Amino acid sequence: MARSEKAKELEAKQKAAAKAEKERKKNSDDPRDWGQLRQIRETYKMASEFDPAMKWWLLGAGLVGILAGAVAGIFLDPWWMWLIVGVMLGITLAMMVFLRRVKRATYTKFDGQAGSAEVALGMLDKKKWISTPAIAANKSFDVIHRTLGPGGLILISEGEPTRAKALLATEVKRHEQVAYGVKVITISMGKGEGQVPLDKLADHIKKLPKTMDATKIAEVKQRLKAIDAMRSRMPIPKGPINTRGARQAMRGR
Repeated sequence: MARSEKAKELEAKQKAAAKAEKERKKNSDDPRDWGQLRQIRETYKMASEFDPAMKWWLLGAGLVGILAGAVAGIFLDPWWMWLIVGVMLGITLAMMVFLRRVKRATYTKFDGQAGSAEVALGMLDKKKWISTPAIAANKSFDVIHRTLGPGGLILISEGEPTRAKALLATEVKRHEQVAYGVKVITISMGKGEGQVPLDKLADHIKKLPKTMDATKIAEVKQRLKAIDAMRSRMPIPKGPINTRGARQAMRGR
């Protein structure tokens, strides 16, 4: 009998804990706690603020797919099967348009903010690229980011070009000291001459010539730990560098 009472008490506690956790996630502002439908809904709300025409693009994409299925159903049997195919095609096209417009809206939202390059780095394939945002910064919020992958060891600067140039040069020297012969590629992010804008940064990095294989990437990654171990002692400002929500929204997380 005693065991039965303890079992009931434990079951009640587990149910209470599960209910509390469900309520917490329901009221959470962290995208990691949201279900898939809420993620899509909240992402749409965010994107539509910067892309008012988004709903019309989605509607148009869906109608194109349905219309294509309806036309096919006129000439091919069974017609109802082609109508279903059209609906599925419309949903697929709408999702493709949705992701593209969300990506563009997210870049628009964060463009010009300190640390915004992290949004672009978040679009790189994590199986191929190892990105470390904000490895260095100054009081003016000029920031240096790093990514390591098939295209090499890359440092990205953002901020006022003249100030960022000095900060970037310091980081290049540090990295060359441990990279042992691996060339450090530098990119200046911005809208000026010779710079790469935020919305083009990820594609620019992906298009770099492949110079490193998985073994070499792992080797350089180990060497970079010597630099990263010193980061905790470096006074990197904690200002407005906060783009996690954008990256999660763009990944559907």
